[in-house]
Amino acid sequence: MGSPKPLLIWQGQPLVRHIATVALASHLAGLTVVLGAEATSVRQALGDLRSRVHVVECAAFATGQAASLICGLASLPTEATGAVIMLVDQPLVTPGFINQLMTTFAAHPEADAIVPRYQGQHGHPVLLAATLFAAVATLEGDTGARVLLRKPTTRVHWLDVADPAVCIDLDTPEGYQAFVQG
Repeated sequence: MGSPKPLLIWQGQPLVRHIATVALASHLAGLTVVLGAEATSVRQALGDLRSRVHVVECAAFATGQAASLICGLASLPTEATGAVIMLVDQPLVTPGFINQLMTTFAAHPEADAIVPRYQGQHGHPVLLAATLFAAVATLEGDTGARVLLRKPTTRVHWLDVADPAVCIDLDTPEGYQAFVQG
């Protein structure tokens, strides 16, 4: 990408600040931001939001995404019933959609995960119930929670949505440029 994703500019601000602003505008009980590469710069990019978020530095970030996920979940209060896992490269997610994930979870307390799906394609953010936290702690390398969601014993509630934003992320410089240029 040429620059760490959290520091890429989206609508006049670093992606990490944009995503934090979106999350803070939702009904989430709290927000944890997990930092890896360029932690100091990314922390600074949060600006005045730093006082409203819990920042965790993941020393093992270079081992893969599992480490960041584990660090974030391990930092949650023990009474947490779930966590919305947001990615910094999905700037089209809205506070309303985050709230929809939480409302769906409240209506389906038996679910281990609430996963958005657009025309059959899995999306983000996802809500992981605390029932999956121990299993997440066993993940290694670049393995995300998706491997757990594929297990037949995991009770996934699929949230079918009409908005393709849940499937859009900025994984390549070309993808980023296309979205910035509108």
